[in-house]
Amino acid sequence: MEIKRLFFLGLGTTFLGIGVVGIVLPVLPATPFVIVSAFCFGKSSKRFENWLSNNRYFGSYIENYKTKRGVPLDVKFKSIVFLWVTLIVSAILFSSAWYIPLILIIAGIAVTLHITLLKTMIDS
Repeated sequence: MEIKRLFFLGLGTTFLGIGVVGIVLPVLPATPFVIVSAFCFGKSSKRFENWLSNNRYFGSYIENYKTKRGVPLDVKFKSIVFLWVTLIVSAILFSSAWYIPLILIIAGIAVTLHITLLKTMIDS
């Protein structure tokens, strides 16, 4: 059980780091990485999960997702663009087997549908 906990803790820390970079870089969306980080921390450490959920910078991302208030339209757009850019690059770099691009396309369609079906937050 300890290995699983450490795995998710490491994964959560990695995704949070990418999310922090995404705050600074406009082409890298922070929200999906912070949400995945919260999920990983939930599987590994309640202390880190609580810290992230109550963090003044990241707490709103997680709260908006959990309460289904919505995701800002620009975040949805950037997330989908980043998703497809990384999937296309991955398909080109790792296309030694014919089925890898097919798997990436199916995953990309599923994630794109998930993101587009999330409620869009309307600024007041």
